[in-house]
Amino acid sequence: MQKLYLLVPLAPLAGAAIAGLLGWLVGRAVSHWVTIIGVAVSFLASVLIFQDVMAGHTYNGSVYTWLTMGDTRLEIGFLIDRLTTLMMLVVTFVSLMVHIYTIGYMQEDPGYQRFFSYISLFTFSMLMLVMSNNFVQLFFGWEAVGLVSYLLIGFWFTRESAIYANLKAFLVNRVGDFGFLLGIGLVLAYFGSLDYATVFARAPEMANHTISLIGGQTWPLLTVICILLFVGAMGKSAQFPLHVWLPDSMEGPTPISALIHAATMVTAGIFMVARMSPLFELSETALSLVMVIGAITALFMGFLGVIQNDIKRVVAYSTLSQLGYMTVALGASAYPVAIFHLMTHAFFKALLFLAAGSVIIGMHHNQDIRHMGGLRKYMPITWITSLIGSLALIGTPFLAGFYSKDSIIEAVGLSHLPGSGFAYFAVVAGVFVTAFYSFRMYFLVFHGTERFREHLGHGHHGHDDHGHGHGGEPHESPWVVTFPLVMLAIPSALIGYIAIEPLMVGDYFQSAIHIAGSHPAVEELGKEFHGAGAMALHAVTTLPFWLAAAGVGLSWFFYLKRTDIPGKIQARFSVIYTILDRKYGFDEFNDWFFAGGARMLGRSLWKGGDVAVIDNFFVNGTARLVGRISGWARYFQSGYIFHYAFAMIIGVFVLMTLFVKG
Repeated sequence: MQKLYLLVPLAPLAGAAIAGLLGWLVGRAVSHWVTIIGVAVSFLASVLIFQDVMAGHTYNGSVYTWLTMGDTRLEIGFLIDRLTTLMMLVVTFVSLMVHIYTIGYMQEDPGYQRFFSYISLFTFSMLMLVMSNNFVQLFFGWEAVGLVSYLLIGFWFTRESAIYANLKAFLVNRVGDFGFLLGIGLVLAYFGSLDYATVFARAPEMANHTISLIGGQTWPLLTVICILLFVGAMGKSAQFPLHVWLPDSMEGPTPISALIHAATMVTAGIFMVARMSPLFELSETALSLVMVIGAITALFMGFLGVIQNDIKRVVAYSTLSQLGYMTVALGASAYPVAIFHLMTHAFFKALLFLAAGSVIIGMHHNQDIRHMGGLRKYMPITWITSLIGSLALIGTPFLAGFYSKDSIIEAVGLSHLPGSGFAYFAVVAGVFVTAFYSFRMYFLVFHGTERFREHLGHGHHGHDDHGHGHGGEPHESPWVVTFPLVMLAIPSALIGYIAIEPLMVGDYFQSAIHIAGSHPAVEELGKEFHGAGAMALHAVTTLPFWLAAAGVGLSWFFYLKRTDIPGKIQARFSVIYTILDRKYGFDEFNDWFFAGGARMLGRSLWKGGDVAVIDNFFVNGTARLVGRISGWARYFQSGYIFHYAFAMIIGVFVLMTLFVKG
């Protein structure tokens, strides 16, 4: 099986290398086939490995020793357990659908081969991250997905907005990664190893260990390590306040929005915290912080989705909100539920992003939902798959999102950690907000009056325009675009019903996830569970169901029946609208404080250091000093003999004075 393990990450890497380095030689068709086959091989190998692991064969071993420092070995190694295989299946399946979709979406783009190379390289990076058995390889995969996301967000590098977005993503992720690296450094310093198994085995004995920080303050070591590792997850999984990069990353082509920002990269932080459960379970302070940060993200990022008019940005804020839900579940020690929501979300969010891309193609690259309407009859496949994705997202009983989202809400309700009350309020209120903005987008795009006629051909082409031409009525996308939509709609509808029992009640994760006895949320959920069907039927009597129904009903009333009301509300509550429109001022603050501060520091170093000290003092000052000495010396070079005699007498007098003193 070890050769099969190696095949999973290396097949996409080989495809990426051929498409990237030889794309100019082999052409478009070979580039897309070689990367699609690479990811398909990886997916099939993942299925076989999953079956092997379910038969009881886990693996934890080194593949290659990178370097040795004293007693510490930095290795490339694989940990193949039930958590890993679940992530491998999700990553490879969604990536395969995105690869197929890209053929239709990027068909006229001059960077076709480069794009396939990047998304295949991204898949390799993500697989290395989830398959790692040590912190070194985890960090390699972590940084690699960050690098490739930078390349993908700025794929259309001639556009200023794309370059701004990818720099923003890169810099915000560096902030998180700095904390992540410090956490890994502390693990190495105190545990003497970077191997998961060794660190997790020693964790209980380090539970009472303290560390002295700034000003002599002592903190529990594991709390500091967990918080630093979580700072890394905040950057990668776009949690408040490091969330600012994700909406802007919609500047990249739509297929990457689906790949990076729905199914893989942003879930790396969630996966990492779940993998580190033996450490997090020993620090309630860290768990409380995780829960509160997740709750803020889940609720307040959802509000921003309500006022967005760009079809991709609505879905992007929905991603932020759902990542907040996953983070809340992690804080409540409901790691299996967080991973369950990660999986269901990967399917329906990738579906929503790809459906948004299909609408953008059909609308000739107009992305403004105010310029759409009535697309249901023009794009039937995109319409029905979008509806399934939207219903799954808002937690409709029997669909995938319902099982995972409701389980998160119940798990938080059972938690007794500080901050759990606020978190419970946030995730319950978030249900209404999610339903409202999701169906606002759905109704504006697919139902109501056809508003596109006056906008076709001269609408907003700012983001995804790459030469499909304008004009004409909307049209259904080609099969390479609609096939992945259908394939993603199936798990979006069914996977929750199938997976809830083994993931939540059954001992699916076994030793892959550790939950302390003092955090019984998942155990309590298991006791209350009486089957997937019963859970869905019972939901009709619960508050989240009616909040979701209210959200859908209100959006239907506002955007199909009384379309004048939203404008009146906007005028009446213009202050709130402005706050939301400016995204709570985070971007302005970052531009003013961090970017402006960096510029001011640079200016002061330039004027104070470069101009004043180096140029004026050292360079020009030296020249001035030499000039002055020369000026003084010139007075004695007059040509009169008595001046020279006088200078000689003074010189002898000075020397004698020094000599006598000595």
